[in-house]
Amino acid sequence: METRPDPDALLQRLQEQDAARAQGRLRIYFGASAGVGKTYAMLSAAQQAHAAGREVLVGVVETHGRAETAALLDGLEQLPPRQLPYRGRSLPEFDLDAALARKPAVLLVDELAHTNVEGSRHPKRWQDVQELLAAGIEVWSALNVQHLESLNGTVGAITGIRVHETVPDTVLDSADEIILVDVTPDELTARLQAGKVYLPQQAARATQNFFRKGNLIALREIALRRTAEHVEDDVRSYRVEQSGATTALPPVWNTSGAILACIGPQEGAEHAVRTAARLAGRLNVRWHAAYVETPLLQRLAAAERDRILSVLQLAETLGADTAVLTGSNIAAALAHQAQTLNCATLVVGRPSLRPRWQFWHALQPTVARQLATLDPTLELVEVGSSASARRLPRVLLRPDGEAVLQPGHWLPYAAALGGSVLVTLLTTPLAARLDQANIVMLFLLAVVLVALRWGRGPAALAALLNVAAFDFFFVSPRFSFAVGDIQYLVTFGVMLAIGLLTGQLTAGLRFAARIADSRERRTQALFDLTRELSGALLSSQVVEIGQAAVQRLFTQVEGQAWDPVKGGKVLVLVADHKEEGAGRLHLPAMLPHDFDAGIAEWVLRTGHSAGLATTTLPAHPWHCVPLQAPMRVRGVLALKPSQPRWLLIPEQQQLLQTLARQIAIALERVHYVEVAQEAVVHMESERLRNTLLAAISHDVRTPLTALMGLAESLQAAQPPLAPAQADAAGAMVVQARELSALVTNLLDMARLQNGGVALRSDWQSVEELVGAAIRAAGPALRGQPVQTEVPADLPLVEFDAVLMERVLVNLLENAAKYGAPPIVLQARAMPTSLVLSVRDHGPGLPKAMLGREAELFDKFTRGSAESATPGVGLGLAICKAIVDAHRGQIVAAQAEGGGAEFSITLPRRPAPDIP
Repeated sequence: METRPDPDALLQRLQEQDAARAQGRLRIYFGASAGVGKTYAMLSAAQQAHAAGREVLVGVVETHGRAETAALLDGLEQLPPRQLPYRGRSLPEFDLDAALARKPAVLLVDELAHTNVEGSRHPKRWQDVQELLAAGIEVWSALNVQHLESLNGTVGAITGIRVHETVPDTVLDSADEIILVDVTPDELTARLQAGKVYLPQQAARATQNFFRKGNLIALREIALRRTAEHVEDDVRSYRVEQSGATTALPPVWNTSGAILACIGPQEGAEHAVRTAARLAGRLNVRWHAAYVETPLLQRLAAAERDRILSVLQLAETLGADTAVLTGSNIAAALAHQAQTLNCATLVVGRPSLRPRWQFWHALQPTVARQLATLDPTLELVEVGSSASARRLPRVLLRPDGEAVLQPGHWLPYAAALGGSVLVTLLTTPLAARLDQANIVMLFLLAVVLVALRWGRGPAALAALLNVAAFDFFFVSPRFSFAVGDIQYLVTFGVMLAIGLLTGQLTAGLRFAARIADSRERRTQALFDLTRELSGALLSSQVVEIGQAAVQRLFTQVEGQAWDPVKGGKVLVLVADHKEEGAGRLHLPAMLPHDFDAGIAEWVLRTGHSAGLATTTLPAHPWHCVPLQAPMRVRGVLALKPSQPRWLLIPEQQQLLQTLARQIAIALERVHYVEVAQEAVVHMESERLRNTLLAAISHDVRTPLTALMGLAESLQAAQPPLAPAQADAAGAMVVQARELSALVTNLLDMARLQNGGVALRSDWQSVEELVGAAIRAAGPALRGQPVQTEVPADLPLVEFDAVLMERVLVNLLENAAKYGAPPIVLQARAMPTSLVLSVRDHGPGLPKAMLGREAELFDKFTRGSAESATPGVGLGLAICKAIVDAHRGQIVAAQAEGGGAEFSITLPRRPAPDIP
């Protein structure tokens, strides 16, 4: 037996080991809930590692006031936290940059699901851990089961509490070590009541809500199962790693209890599948189903082969992972599959009883007996037949109702008979000229040719016929089956044995070559598709390449040209790229008459396959597969194969899914290339516009200032002007001021876009700010009254007075332009914020902007596109930029009683004491 290591497997292992050396290790202390002792266990292990001489650094640890846990920090070096401002306060946060610069051997980062303070590099702490691991730092962390993303809904349904801080399951799955920290619910409840988890007041509320005994039992079960799944993956990885050195797999380890259902060609195979599904459900383990196709079974009738595929489809429906294996020995192939999947229990069908006259079948060992001989550690479950069970369909029908048929089995044997007759006719005239040994060679050559073309059975028949023909026509006495020389019996026996053996070997090689050719064709098709898609730059190119690849594999018979009448068809339908949802499909102008676009839309919305060979609308002649990309469903692959039974073969289904996945990824790549190009064009146009505005504004500002001065001088000229001239001078002053305000807004926006906002914050009086803003906005108000509601005891607030005055001036001008008097300016202090609001009593916000109020603060956005009111839509954009710089918020809304109201919320902290 060949035991040479697989070079590809060795190369992959070396690459994985190199990647593992560069990547830091992740250890997670996993528990069912808070208080089980995860942080305590992590710190205890850290103390042991520190005592052993390892460099241990505490990045962040949450002790929650527990004295026993805090005591374990003694002697461990702690990383100073980073102070980040948040809503007027300074909050401590994990210092990622300092940890990367220090690069210790072991870093402790508690609370893996923690949400970082705004302003941090990553929004979540587990993302910080990913960067630490990429830098080669070993990280120890802690996690509760309720913080896993996939279990968020389950835990919420059990406990009635919604958990907002979650961690992707891939973080836990990729951990190198998972240490389960577990206590019983009674012990945890006792610790809670003793004040070792929360403070007494919090403990009382927690006992009534989250820490109820039923909740703790359920969470504990989930945590144990999740840990067991990770350990099972470790066992499987270890077995694969151990088998990488040789081609032989290690024996099956009965650790997971996985089940393998063995599907045979006999009637009642579906009963074994149902039994395996029932056993897997009772034991709550994964299960698989496999069918072994041998050269003999390959020549089954089409109806028999379709029935086997129906059994495989039933297994998939019941939750099994199916596979079609190839080999000459059924038991050996099943044993190898069981070792690969680490399935310790095999469910096999009990062979049916044969008539007594077929005694030779009793001499052949059953599949179960062969499995027991090959691997005595396997547990075998024999399942009897059930005559009362529902029979699966035996024939897969075409959409038009015509059954898929296969030529009769008599043709190969007729060909074997014809080959023997032909060789006999060719060699009879040469009997006098050729030695009998050469004639025997010609007969053996005929056996090899029959085996190469038709397989074992016809080759065996050809061997028997050729021996009989050689005896009858070439061995004296000729034309008789009598043998004059006893030595010819040895010749006949050797000739028959060589013929049978040669036919067996030739047929086996032909079968193996056909399987290898099929696999090579599938691999080459995937390689060609990937290579061609990598150069596609447009969605239309991806569609064309994808359709051609699928058509080559599924819509034409190998070795034959594609027939547009009998051959299948392929459609790749791309969805439009909406921000939310999957969008709608772009349908071609000429759709096939039997294609239902509604089914394709359903596949796009749900992300599930439908149509032919599925459980959803199976009568539809098209098989629709979603083009599932990493971000969203990008379209639908619709296939009408020339042979519908192909879709029931697991390998063909996996191939089709792989093709759809590659097409979807290419579509998503092309989409984001287009998005990136549009973003670059938008950024360049925005930069050009800002530069142009800044240049124009600076050039206009100087003559505009002179114009305003001349107009004001003309208005105040002595002696006074005539009434008509005075009115003209006043109009010039008003228009010059409006133009000056417009230029000021353009300059401010250009400055904000180019250099940002530089705050000069100081403690300011809100009352003084309001008064200064009203005075500055006087010309724009044109005498409209402004009512102020500013409490006399309003505390000092820290902000940039010049910029905030600009915000209020813009809001007052906006209210004067679009609203109606009176204008109300209100200020009020909240515990942690200052709220300023400007309200008018006009018509309010435009109806077109209701529900889209945030768009009012975009640049060059006006409530009405066509309006007699002057302006370019920059005032509110400037307000938002300044408020955002203060870490505040500005919103627009309809005021009660009519009018529009703009509210500003600024964070504040207690004012300093005045000496």
